[in-house]
Amino acid sequence: MSDSKDKTANIVHNIQSISDQQNSSTAFEIDKEIDSYVYHDKSWWHYSHFIKLHWFIFALTLSSTNSGYDGSMLNGLQSLSSWQDAMGHPKGYVLGALANGTTFGSIICIPVAAWISDRWGRKYGIAIGTSITVIGAVLQGASTNYAFFFVARAVIGFGFGITSLASPILIAEIAFPTYRPTSTAIYNVCWYLGATIAAWVTYGTRLITNSYSWRIPSYLQGIIPLCQIVIIWWIPESPRYLVSRGRIEEAKKFLFKYHTGNDTSERATNLVNFELLEIEQALELEKLNSQSKYTDFIMIKSFRKRLFLLMFTGAMTQLSGNGLVSYYLNLVLNSIGITEEKEQLQINGCLMIYNLVISAVIAFTCYWFRRRTLFLASTAGMLISYILWTILSAINQQRGFEHALGQGVLAMIFIYYLSYNTGLNGLPYLYVTEILPYTHRAKGLNIYGLTVNTTLIYNGFVNPIAMASIDWKYYIVYCCILAVEFVTVYFTFVETYGYTLEEVAAVFGDESVSKPFDQKSFEKPSSEHVEYEKNADV
Repeated sequence: MSDSKDKTANIVHNIQSISDQQNSSTAFEIDKEIDSYVYHDKSWWHYSHFIKLHWFIFALTLSSTNSGYDGSMLNGLQSLSSWQDAMGHPKGYVLGALANGTTFGSIICIPVAAWISDRWGRKYGIAIGTSITVIGAVLQGASTNYAFFFVARAVIGFGFGITSLASPILIAEIAFPTYRPTSTAIYNVCWYLGATIAAWVTYGTRLITNSYSWRIPSYLQGIIPLCQIVIIWWIPESPRYLVSRGRIEEAKKFLFKYHTGNDTSERATNLVNFELLEIEQALELEKLNSQSKYTDFIMIKSFRKRLFLLMFTGAMTQLSGNGLVSYYLNLVLNSIGITEEKEQLQINGCLMIYNLVISAVIAFTCYWFRRRTLFLASTAGMLISYILWTILSAINQQRGFEHALGQGVLAMIFIYYLSYNTGLNGLPYLYVTEILPYTHRAKGLNIYGLTVNTTLIYNGFVNPIAMASIDWKYYIVYCCILAVEFVTVYFTFVETYGYTLEEVAAVFGDESVSKPFDQKSFEKPSSEHVEYEKNADV
């Protein structure tokens, strides 16, 4: 224990040394808050350098379209008789394995994804991941049977696993500080952009009477990754990566160009110097991260609470009933008597457009609300809509699939997704980041990701089997799960809104709070932090 304290003290000393060096070289006193250096008084679209930077960020968010495209495409393909014939009419666990193909690939790439981005840079990580995804899409389109199609999907998942790690990291590391939370949250919104594209592509290709009705959507899964391969070389490398490699001048050049518009005034120079200091301090703190252990999440009381929240939040994102519609919408529609191919594809396409709009609106406004409030509103809304969904489905089947009741179920699906997107689309990643101290953040996110992938596998195998066996009765399981989620969120989730990342440690009862920028004792949420979140210009 004393050795750990000595190491921590050394690192804090190193951080202070960096701060002293920075002070002496810049002729101004380093303040503790980024707000002291942000001097732009207009919205971002009034500045050409921000427009260009945000265009780069948008190009990076396209990485998440692949996952959305994949789920929506598979939904659409299941409605195509030509695909069913080519794959041997998969059902139950056979269909589940196919749906999980990309998940298996993503799990396999976990050991190498972070290493690639740290070793060669975020840009090269994205380039490698998208290249593998394009290869997988070509193999998928050329598939001749179930096994071929499954392997192709695993290749796609492997490539996406690398890209989905590197892209959000690069977004967070190049974004301007006050726009960083929204820029990061928008990443997951593009999941629905990919889903919308796939839904309407499969709707259009349904008119083709041969195998190209499903081959074309499969090939097109590689189009957006191919575009990213071309665009990525114009996107700048992360200044944090550059600093970690000793390329300080390149990092400073990036910050001046994209965060100040090459403004050389004193206030712009102060902003750049502060950001460089912040990066250097974070790199010093990574030495603490190397001392942390996964067993801390079990051995330390406050970390056991964090472990529970990490795993429960990850499970909620995939185990709240959304897996039924994401990959098996046709089974849900069949259960309420909507079996016509064209109508199923139209519903899939309209649902994805709806989700895209709703999730985008929420991403731009969620920072005005408390995290716990959003989780409670989300789980309550999902629970109510699922209960009504279940009741209407039961009555609909008893009455021989009346059109009006079927439309009622559809309405509940749309209401359900309004609730889901409110709390479980972009918010979970932000929340789990806030509850983790810097020393354990990377390991905590790995636990969170593993939980998400585990529940995805459950969805892939259990959902199609249960739907084929008991139809609407399976919804009762999710009603129970959602009820447990609401109660658990109410009694166990801590509020992180308004707290700095360091102050959250006190909420968990940590004995000491390490603050590299401010050593004040914890008292209450920082008013500056609250105003920062409310006024962050989107």
